[in-house]
Amino acid sequence: MFWFVLRVKRRNEIKIASQLEALGFQIFCPTVTTVKQWSDRKKKVIAPLINSYLFIKIQEKDRAKVFEVPGVLKYLFYLGKPAKVPNKEIELLQEYLVDSSLSAAIDQKKEGDAHIISSGPFKGKEGVIQEVGKNRLQVLLLELGVKVTLTKVA
Repeated sequence: MFWFVLRVKRRNEIKIASQLEALGFQIFCPTVTTVKQWSDRKKKVIAPLINSYLFIKIQEKDRAKVFEVPGVLKYLFYLGKPAKVPNKEIELLQEYLVDSSLSAAIDQKKEGDAHIISSGPFKGKEGVIQEVGKNRLQVLLLELGVKVTLTKVA
């Protein structure tokens, strides 16, 4: 089984994901929690990280069954074939979304402090914080000579 990319109706990603899960498919809909502000209030809203797209783990022979759910538009194609996403890429995305240590780091760290990156391709690398923003850190990885920007997701 492979992960395929499904294009779905905009603003229906979470609803369609739950309907596909009810049919027995393994679905990954990466979401983030953001604070939306209206003129009279603020509210936390769960929104899809990638608009109009879902990831589905499905066997090649069962690919047509997803179109039973209203709002599923098509598969994403690459070079004339349905795009397949490796498990490792999905795991990295899930790990990135679960990592909450950055929220604490942004609140507690200041410029010049040491910081060890806890997830992603630079996991375990130590750097020096160059800049602390409201929702991000810029870390200089001395070992590699690279400046990395870490963003708070939720």
